[in-house]
Amino acid sequence: MQVDIHPSWTPYLQSEFAKPYFKDLVDFVKLEYRHHQCFPKGTDIFNAFDHCPFENAKVVVIGQDPYHGPGQANGLCFSVNDGISHPPSLVNIFKEIEQDLGIPYPSSGNLMPWADQGVLLLNATLTVRAHQAGSHQGKGWELFTDTVIKIISEKKNNVVFLLWGGYARKKKRLIDLNKHHVLESGHPSPLSANRGYWFGNKHFRKTNSLLEQAGEKVIDWSL
Repeated sequence: MQVDIHPSWTPYLQSEFAKPYFKDLVDFVKLEYRHHQCFPKGTDIFNAFDHCPFENAKVVVIGQDPYHGPGQANGLCFSVNDGISHPPSLVNIFKEIEQDLGIPYPSSGNLMPWADQGVLLLNATLTVRAHQAGSHQGKGWELFTDTVIKIISEKKNNVVFLLWGGYARKKKRLIDLNKHHVLESGHPSPLSANRGYWFGNKHFRKTNSLLEQAGEKVIDWSL
């Protein structure tokens, strides 16, 4: 069974694609897309990987679920397609960048320029049924994306993992803290941000500082 993913990831994930759980997952997703409106569109499901080849990945942002409103999700966590109004979490991400780095608030919420620089914007679940948050959780996606995190941890060095909120922070157990950097904070959602758990974390500045120390090119967070 072939999965349409950037070829740089294939050597590391090919064995995963052959496992029974992944075959069941593919069957489930195909059925869901056939009978229901689902997001992102089929060709965008693996966009996070397609825009961030394995060898380029130096920052990992972990989200939970794709946006479930029409036209929003584009396969990158927290990102929306051009011309789509920014969801509340994304608004708070941009506000923190503005405060942290003085970068003006952008008109586009499409984070592909970050991905193209080596930021893997990985949702734990890569698909969702329209208007039903979490509807594709527990079907196998989490097994797959946990494996992705473990492979990055095992095969690479000095990757910066940004864990925002309780769900993402649970993924810390998958990361070798002796060779990678983990930055944790509250989630950028209004509920968390308004309680003081998001703003002022300076994760974007800190990420670039860690990349610089590792001899890597820093991320241009402007869009």
